[in-house]
Amino acid sequence: MVERILPRQGVVTLHGYGVSVRVERGHLILEDGIGPVRRHGRFPRVNHGLRRLIVIGSDGAVSFSALRWLADQDAAFAMLERNGSVLATTGPVCPSDSRLRRAQSLAHQTGAAVHISRGLISQKLEGQERIVRDTLQDAALADKIASFRSLLAKANTIEAVRQLESQAAQAYWSAWRSLPINFPTADYRRVPEHWRTFGTRKSVLTGSPRLAVNPPNAMLNYMYALLESESRLAAASVGLDPGIGVLHVDTHARDSLACDLMEPARPHVDAYLLKWITEGPLRREWFFEQGDGTCRLMGSFAIRLSESLSTWSRVVAPIAEWTSRMLWSTARKPARLMLPPTHLTQSHRRLAKGKLNPPIADPPRPPRLCQTCGVKITSGHRYCSSCAAAISTERYREGEQRGRDASHSSEAQASRAEKGRRNTEARWAWQPSNQPAWLTEQSYREKIHPLLAGLTVRALASALGVSIPYASNIRSGKRHPHARHWKALAKLAGIEGPTPPEDCTVP
Repeated sequence: MVERILPRQGVVTLHGYGVSVRVERGHLILEDGIGPVRRHGRFPRVNHGLRRLIVIGSDGAVSFSALRWLADQDAAFAMLERNGSVLATTGPVCPSDSRLRRAQSLAHQTGAAVHISRGLISQKLEGQERIVRDTLQDAALADKIASFRSLLAKANTIEAVRQLESQAAQAYWSAWRSLPINFPTADYRRVPEHWRTFGTRKSVLTGSPRLAVNPPNAMLNYMYALLESESRLAAASVGLDPGIGVLHVDTHARDSLACDLMEPARPHVDAYLLKWITEGPLRREWFFEQGDGTCRLMGSFAIRLSESLSTWSRVVAPIAEWTSRMLWSTARKPARLMLPPTHLTQSHRRLAKGKLNPPIADPPRPPRLCQTCGVKITSGHRYCSSCAAAISTERYREGEQRGRDASHSSEAQASRAEKGRRNTEARWAWQPSNQPAWLTEQSYREKIHPLLAGLTVRALASALGVSIPYASNIRSGKRHPHARHWKALAKLAGIEGPTPPEDCTVP
């Protein structure tokens, strides 16, 4: 069984065992899969639609000629793990200016590091405040995050910026803690209890976000890995060294500047995750649990998340170019060299043509799933056709039972007894001699009742002091009203006066 590999949103994601990326007769050949279920793709150099190639895992081979093919087509390559680790990233190489890299290295001495860090974290806290206030509906925590953001202007050291960011993060993730995670009803018996809420960002296995133990945090780690790979590519594209950071401490285990550029973009990823877990259920088959309790994404589901990669590249592009401009402003250079080029957003070219930068497109929407069985459904529905019929039947039965119980309650019986007593008293108090001579049963049937069809049921019930169902039966002719009601019905129908029936006029 061989399935064809096609790019979605310009992204191809490979997973499984025996992954192969090679070039054959000028075509890029991609293969992946598990066991007998294999996928195959063949891409020419023209009209291939490939912008990013993502490989999940490390079982397979990538040839040098394949990397050259991707570079020639301005397509990037990234190798990720399902736990959110970025193993390798490579993309189109642009010429860089050594003066910019030197300014990057001296950022802490020139004061640019503090200025850039304040700007990056201010954007991040603004996004977090918006999510907490508008989506999570917690005004108190949103105000708390806003207060930390207002203090950034007075932060004169990197340590002060980090402290404010840490305090805001505690408030931000506390708003997520009790967020429910929905699964289809059919999957609930196989879902562990700690998978049903977002919980804390710190894993009980590591004390950090690494090795997530529930689906939403595993999804977040993987999407942050996608964002980190794009941040690395963006930093290299604007001529910066991804490893020399301004906010994050330089270590051998990460590219610190890439992590810096991620910070303002994280709320965009968080908002996308909220769509997944609030607009519909998650499928149990999208995740698997390892022996130590670590939650991992299935490859087929990771492919769906990878389709958002083009959005994150557009989100991080202006951030990288802004950072480049801030560092370039501290570099020693001729006066004619005012600003670095904008390879990622093409802002300079659009400005010269009098055009504005286009808005960032939203990432692909999560699939709509039936909340009972989990199958894919169309937008605007909550259940598939089969489950909707069963649920409607069950709700009808429940409503019927509630109505039956309410009608047999002591209050309902007392109300019926009181109404019966009033009707009996009204019948005994009514005297036929008080009825006009022309108002007979024949005049009611021939003159009054036909005119009731033009009246509302509510108007009949109000005039007679009867229930809505009984008034409806009177209008339809299923019930013949007591003679004491004829006069009120005649007046309601517009027939008045002591004239004989044949002289009755209708206005």
